[in-house]
Amino acid sequence: MDLGLKDRTIVVTGGTSGIGLASVRVFLEDGARVALCARGAERLDSVVANLSRDFGPDRVLGRAVSVLDAAAVSGFADEVRQTFGGCDALVTNAGQGRVSTYADTSDADWREELELKFFSQLHPIRAFETMLRQSGSGAIVAVNSLLALQPEPHMVCTSAARAGVQNLLKSLATELAPQIRVNSILLGLVDSAQWQRRFEARENKGQSREEWFAALASAKAIPLGRLGQPQEPARAIAFLASPAASYITGAKLEISGGVSRFA
Repeated sequence: MDLGLKDRTIVVTGGTSGIGLASVRVFLEDGARVALCARGAERLDSVVANLSRDFGPDRVLGRAVSVLDAAAVSGFADEVRQTFGGCDALVTNAGQGRVSTYADTSDADWREELELKFFSQLHPIRAFETMLRQSGSGAIVAVNSLLALQPEPHMVCTSAARAGVQNLLKSLATELAPQIRVNSILLGLVDSAQWQRRFEARENKGQSREEWFAALASAKAIPLGRLGQPQEPARAIAFLASPAASYITGAKLEISGGVSRFA
């Protein structure tokens, strides 16, 4: 299936690892140009070098930018316009989870988490909104979590912030239409550096990686019996960002191996 991504310009925040990097590769494989940003300059330089080698330096732009720095994000948007002439789709992927209960989450923790979750959406959307409107088929795809609809008591702060972001995205889908479509994916457990670190810290060092992850999937009652791989949500992101999804906005796509408990 041709998604119609050839020669389109896609921007991905948090694009140097995990789902972000997998998405960048899917877009490039489908013929798009990609601008990516992330905080760590050293890792970003390495990723951009590899992508430029594989897909050509004229199709890749990377910059070390914190999505919480509005001026830096705006400068990144200006560079994208100068380099590629515009932006057709924005993937907002930056963010992380905070493990804490209500009782052990401080006011400072709440402020930090709410700022990260909301402004990692707001700053890039504001910076690229004009270009997305000018695209003729602009799209925003937000990477959110199943926690937005199915909160966990050990991640109460992140769950609440994710729910607020999902509400924001639904509002934006109406306010930015018809020029810009706004959709999101809701992630369950997806293999990542975080889960790799937890595997390395496991108590039973004799347990293989496959055994440990299978036990985790069983403990989490994932019907498909495994964690997702980054390229699986990446393909869904590419679809929602593409002209192939031109009549979809305000939607949320669950990618969790069937672990959700809501109807």
